[in-house]
Amino acid sequence: MPTTHLAGPILVLGTGLLGTSVGLGLSQRGLSVWLSDPSPTAQTVAQDIGAGTVIVPGKPLAPELVVVAAPPDVTVAVVAQALCDYPMSTVVDIASVKGSILAGVQSDPRITAAHLARYVGTHPMAGRERSGPASARSGLFTSMPWVICAHSGSRGDAVKTAEALAIDLGATVSRMNAVEHDDSVALISHFPQVASSLIASRLLSAPGHSLALAGNGLRDTTRIAASDPSLWIQILSHNAGALVPILRGMREDLERLIGTLADPTASGALLDLAELMGEGNAGQARIPGKHGAPPQAFALVTVVVKDKPGQVAALLADVGNAGINMEDLRMEHSAGHQVGLVDISVIPGRREELITVLSALGWKVVQ
Repeated sequence: MPTTHLAGPILVLGTGLLGTSVGLGLSQRGLSVWLSDPSPTAQTVAQDIGAGTVIVPGKPLAPELVVVAAPPDVTVAVVAQALCDYPMSTVVDIASVKGSILAGVQSDPRITAAHLARYVGTHPMAGRERSGPASARSGLFTSMPWVICAHSGSRGDAVKTAEALAIDLGATVSRMNAVEHDDSVALISHFPQVASSLIASRLLSAPGHSLALAGNGLRDTTRIAASDPSLWIQILSHNAGALVPILRGMREDLERLIGTLADPTASGALLDLAELMGEGNAGQARIPGKHGAPPQAFALVTVVVKDKPGQVAALLADVGNAGINMEDLRMEHSAGHQVGLVDISVIPGRREELITVLSALGWKVVQ
């Protein structure tokens, strides 16, 4: 078994996607994991797929760590109860909002400073569009950011235990206070979700022949619109204070754009459009690149592949055999044809070399 920073046992309260993924990851590292969920079906499914063992009601437990993986609207209550029920345990939650939960726990009349010393808010920046224990993956958190939001009263050993959870699950630890966290996720997570959902809602009345023309651009911008609505209602309501100013900023940009497009031949209209698009380019370029490194412009090599088994695998094997590292990969199906277009990103200095190699091997490279 791999070396772990936690000793266990760990109690996971909530066996949805994230809670079950936590259980799977820790169990596969040889740690003892107990499971509990208000839904008997959910906790049984989590147990059946190897995430841990469902607790026996009334049996005394003394976990090293309690992981609260409940929905945001009940996280405060579950955290507070866990602090009372397990007086020797560190208690963390993994909800995607932190400020409102901390405030809620602090306001519970049962919770003292001694209770709060054992509580640490955390947030693993990982997930999937699908929810529930059946969608869980043991490697869900691998190489993903895991934010530790210790409050001023958090005990040092509790913070270390929270960090050990993230490290044992293969995540990368980041540290922020609750306000910094909520402001950050409002911009990089909650705002994109709202924007994606608003774009996708425009498709409800679209004619089928229009949607038949859709390519990766529309799929990319609407992918996360397929996320669980019930969860996002809770997230957005809990972090509304941080999200509203961002949405107001977007409204200003939309009003500016609408005003420009209403009279596109007016003096300065084209310049204004260019500035808007340029601001988008500049913002997108600030997103960190591979492995969190500074952004880097890669060169694209686009290859036509037939829509049949083994084609993409063969292409990737040829790229690997050429000794050229693939930085990113995207694939788009060609409308009306049984072929696909595979975009391979490489460092600019290797682009021509890759084109030469693939062309010599019979691949059709789009120049």
